[in-house]
Parts: sequence; C-alpha cells; structure tokens
Amino acid sequence: MITVSNGLSFIRAPLAFLFWQDNPTLRFVAIFLAMLTDCVDGYLARRNKSASQFGAVLDPAMDKFFVYFVLSVFFIEERIGFFALATMLSRDLFLCLHAFYIIVRGRWKKVVFRAIKWGKITTALQFLVLIGLTFGFNFPWYIYASFIAMGWLAFLELVPLSRFIREKA
Repeated sequence: MITVSNGLSFIRAPLAFLFWQDNPTLRFVAIFLAMLTDCVDGYLARRNKSASQFGAVLDPAMDKFFVYFVLSVFFIEERIGFFALATMLSRDLFLCLHAFYIIVRGRWKKVVFRAIKWGKITTALQFLVLIGLTFGFNFPWYIYASFIAMGWLAFLELVPLSRFIREKA
C-alpha cells in the first residue's frame, strides 16, 4: 500500500545513490534527509492512521539499505576499515539470529513487526557516524564497538517478545 509515510520511506533508496558523488555537502544533505524521513514517516503513519505491516517492514528495510549502501561506499573509498564496517552492521546479525530462532520455533507467522528501542538508538548512532565519516572524522574503536553492545541489547529486547509469542501459540 502506497501512503505518504511509505513514500517517505522509499525516498531513502535514491538518497543513498547520492553517495556516488564525492561531495561532502551533497552527502550530508542525503544523510540529513534520510534521518528526517526516518523520523517523520512513522509519525505520519500513526497520525493519518495508515500504519501497516508493510510500512513496519519497509521503514527499517529502507534504513538498512541506506546505511549499507553508504557504508559500502565508505569501505570502497577506504574511509572505514573492515572492523568499523562489521561492528556497524553487527546489530543486524543479532536480529538475524533472533529471526532464525523464531523460524526454527515455527513462530514466524505470529510475529508482529514493530520498532524496538535499541534498534532506533542504533540507527540514530549509525546516521551520526555517517555524518562524521562524510566530513573525514575518525572515530575511536569504542564507538564502533558500541554497535556490538547495542546489537546484543536489541536481541535481549526481542527475547521477551519471543516468549510472548510462544505463550500465545
């Protein structure tokens, strides 16, 4: 279903392609607009009563596409190394492990997708790090390592949801 909020989520894909241009101002504008659309799309969906499962999946998928694309560009340009790349994506490894657990337990059809606190915090920090990298800032190792901790916390936040699904089955 195409709604204003889903349209705002979709905008993040073409914004990522602006990173083919090695222009810090253009890249900053792309990140800023990606952050803005990420903040506004969910609000509009709730306000307009157009929230849907599709939108609940689309929003984080477009966040991930944007972040993965930008990180790939930075990695190819050698602005970040493998450690930084891997740690910034580690949250998604934890989410994949959780999804695998749900699939193995046969609970996939009962999952209701929704935002989680640690997912939002991680995405916000990813955007801030991308802004810093755009302008050539070098982050200390512990900033990147914090993504691993946030991935673990996101996983722990989801575990009670798995128990709830199991109890309702």
